[in-house]
Amino acid sequence: MKTSHRRTLKTACAATMAAGLLAFGVSAASAHVNVNPDDPAAGGYTHLTFNVPNESPTAKTSKLEVSLPTDTPFNSVSVKPVEGWTAELVTTALPKPVTVAGATVTKAVSSVVWTADAAHQIGQDQYQAFSISVGVLPDAGTTVTLPATQTYTDGTVVKWDEKTVEGQPEPEHPAPSFVTTASDAAASAAPISSPSATPAPSAAASTTSSDAGSTAGWFGLAAGLIGLAAGVTALARTRSTKTK
Repeated sequence: MKTSHRRTLKTACAATMAAGLLAFGVSAASAHVNVNPDDPAAGGYTHLTFNVPNESPTAKTSKLEVSLPTDTPFNSVSVKPVEGWTAELVTTALPKPVTVAGATVTKAVSSVVWTADAAHQIGQDQYQAFSISVGVLPDAGTTVTLPATQTYTDGTVVKWDEKTVEGQPEPEHPAPSFVTTASDAAASAAPISSPSATPAPSAAASTTSSDAGSTAGWFGLAAGLIGLAAGVTALARTRSTKTK
């Protein structure tokens, strides 16, 4: 009994430690500046939401700058207001002209800068969400990288700009990114299979079936009458025999 009890305690302790480490890992991984698109379909527009946690135990986050791509620039960028924060769209000339949605683009918004007033800076155990609407999104399968720079009130600057490589450990400061998917038009054009319908019986088949049923009915009625007649005849003979 003592051995069994000790094994149970060891198992419970191990499970508790594993759960704690897992929770710590999830918490650590989520403490990054990240981006969530609501519709990453190529050729369309999407809302990008950047979640910005404060990671300093003593300072507050007072500024955020997000860089937008210039190799596949957006021809439309708008900002959702955030109370206590001012937003600035920085437009620059592109290294070379780019065709977007059939139009030649020579300059585009290259970054968005949010700055907080003193009353709305992000404090300890807090985070803030910043949203922008962008388009047109590049071809399906394109990784859109959006490096971010987070500034604290004590002068600390954290750059979230490290590239994440599949199959390798996540870097300490990964750049927010997402991958575009197939366009909505391509998805809606995909053939949709449907179960094959059972063909309705033809008029000729229905008529034949009806005629066959009628014929069978007449035969059944005739057989019934013959049987009834035979029964009546047998009953009459029996009575005649008893009378004699």
